[in-house]
Amino acid sequence: MARVIFETDSCKGCGLCVKACPQKIIIVNKDKVNAIGYNPAEVADMSKCIGCAFCATMCPDCVIEVRK
Repeated sequence: MARVIFETDSCKGCGLCVKACPQKIIIVNKDKVNAIGYNPAEVADMSKCIGCAFCATMCPDCVIEVRK
């Protein structure tokens, strides 16, 4: 099973990964604020991840790692 890891303290919550995910499992968590004051993105349901790495490719800050 694929696993997506976010470096949440560096995420700016831009939402590009949300739009890039074909499974629609990434969200920007409006209930959390990271160390730099942004709402970070996270995976809502890791079991649905197909490991395509579109999210990591789209991230302008390179805070996403996909492990297969």
